[in-house]
Amino acid sequence: MNNMTPLEKFSAAVRQLPLVAILRGLSPGEANAVGDAIVEPGFRLLEVPLNSPQPYESIALLRARFPQALVGAGTVLSVAQVHQVREAGGELIVSPNFNADVVAEAARLGMVCLPGVMTPTEAFGALAAGATGLKLFPAELASPSVVKALLAVLPSGTPLMPVGGITPSNMTEWRAAGATGFGIGSSLYKPGKEASAVRDTAMAFVAAYNGVVRT
Repeated sequence: MNNMTPLEKFSAAVRQLPLVAILRGLSPGEANAVGDAIVEPGFRLLEVPLNSPQPYESIALLRARFPQALVGAGTVLSVAQVHQVREAGGELIVSPNFNADVVAEAARLGMVCLPGVMTPTEAFGALAAGATGLKLFPAELASPSVVKALLAVLPSGTPLMPVGGITPSNMTEWRAAGATGFGIGSSLYKPGKEASAVRDTAMAFVAAYNGVVRT
């Protein structure tokens, strides 16, 4: 399991629990405890946004502690940052925007890349550049009907993951429209939230997602 490639880890997570934990503001000192609180309930996709304190250190800690998980960075805006994430052991590149150079470099390095898109033009451009999947961001600007419309024209099987304002109570509607999974940010973790509370929230998301899948 631990020898899986980044793409194999992503594919496995998509099959089991395609929820990305967005740990914005995480500090290295709490990385292990918060990581435990999220990984033990079932999360396998961990993103530390680069506007967090000492993000590369947190990425390295999480990667060492959870070799079975796909660990990487969010808010990746440049090719130089892609390289820094990789040097820290990260295998996942997530961005709020679509930058063709960032996507192409991440793909060249064998990393999973989920750029942020909102329009069909951005979505097709990102896939052409080598994106693994697409982050629909900010989801508050979109709707489940937007997901349905995009998936009608995108290549079959394209992972499309809404990010922004996702809660356990509103996942059903997005999933019904065809969303592959979700990025979960401040509703799961925010600086100062105790690891035990993070665990409770993570379990609520896992339960809600699994309930959606079974219906």
